[in-house]
Amino acid sequence: MLRIRGVVLPEREERTFWIDGEVLREGAPPGGCAGRHTETVVDGGWLLPGLVDVHTHPGTVDTAVPFDDDMLRAQLREHRDAGVLAVRTPGTAARMPAWVDEDPELPRVTSAGRWLATPGRFIPGFGRHVGEADLVRAAVEESAASSGWCKVIGDWRLDEPPVPLALLTAVVAAVHAAGGRVAVHCQTAEGSRNAVLAGADSLEHGMSLDPALLDRMAAQGTAFVPTLAVFGAGADAMRAREPSARRDLWLAGWDAMFGTVRAAHEAGVTVLAGTDSFPCGTVAGEASWLARAGLPADAALGAASWTARAWLGLPGLVDGAPADLVAYGSDPVADPAVLEHPDRIVLRGRVVR
Repeated sequence: MLRIRGVVLPEREERTFWIDGEVLREGAPPGGCAGRHTETVVDGGWLLPGLVDVHTHPGTVDTAVPFDDDMLRAQLREHRDAGVLAVRTPGTAARMPAWVDEDPELPRVTSAGRWLATPGRFIPGFGRHVGEADLVRAAVEESAASSGWCKVIGDWRLDEPPVPLALLTAVVAAVHAAGGRVAVHCQTAEGSRNAVLAGADSLEHGMSLDPALLDRMAAQGTAFVPTLAVFGAGADAMRAREPSARRDLWLAGWDAMFGTVRAAHEAGVTVLAGTDSFPCGTVAGEASWLARAGLPADAALGAASWTARAWLGLPGLVDGAPADLVAYGSDPVADPAVLEHPDRIVLRGRVVR
């Protein structure tokens, strides 16, 4: 039997747990278990619910590499070994294989089926390409075949029109009626606007998002996944390019991102950490970018842990919750760099490290 003690975040209360199979139980083991061997695997320090990356695409590394089960398994293990114990894959080159949910050594995966792209709005041959007349039907199909999510490419090139608002609204209405949720890729002002007005459940990237829409996002529960790290990594290279309409639009969107992310948090929008990059297992870096954008340290950390887990329907560290946690020797809120180096990782009641 495994015993765990430490200061639980975000509550900042010291608690003791024991692990009953794959489930956390709070307090001392019951009297009937007193004779069983108890091993203390965490004794002091700081305890977090498992980290979460809500925008990651394991299974391939670029458009030249086909989706591969072995790569998928390896990249999910990269997440796990960094303490990322739940992921959402908002679009993949192929539907998530059934064995992912059956493998106890892998993070919990919430999938959104294949990317859904209308003509001219995505990488040729990648994801599922459909005509606008078939988008509603395809979205319902992908959400039903996944974890209840689908992902629509709402816009693509920065100087070309997005999916029309009426069509995107019909997609969201149909998927919601079927009990699903819709993520929308958007990197233009009009694409982001359409995603919000259509009632999407999450904006992926949200570059050039009009801050005037933030109150509506908060009211209807649309989450914001800005993927700052991947944009930040390419900003210098983009600035070095020859001036062009697309370059200038991209830079204008990027230059406004910090202010928009900060304003979104202040407006009550759920801001979440997603990496959209490789290698996998780097969501701690995205949390640091959110803090740089102006989120309070606990909110930035929560975006990659307890807030994201609650948004996905997973509980934190409470009695009866899944035994998924990471432990640190010092407070990762006080020192965000700590987040990259967990001392102990427990997934489904098993010690990973």
